[in-house]
Amino acid sequence: MPLLSSFFGIIIYMYWEKGAKHHTPHFHAKYNEYECIYRLPDLVLLSGKLPTRADRLVRTWAKLHKEELVENWNRVHKDMPIKKIKPLE
Repeated sequence: MPLLSSFFGIIIYMYWEKGAKHHTPHFHAKYNEYECIYRLPDLVLLSGKLPTRADRLVRTWAKLHKEELVENWNRVHKDMPIKKIKPLE
């Protein structure tokens, strides 16, 4: 899973399966045993759950880096490497 960023114990990644179609742009967030998927660009939760504080941090980070997330989504579907995104500080 290509790592995009990590901060405060939260890992953000985006992956794809060669030949599989992912029609909805999204990214994954993992915190301890919790994991969820957020749709881009509106950050709607598609599946999973994070603790409230972790969810708030992910959404804050994603709002700051929405353009970079969408750019990375486009890159992975052109078989280009992703670009790391600055963590939340």
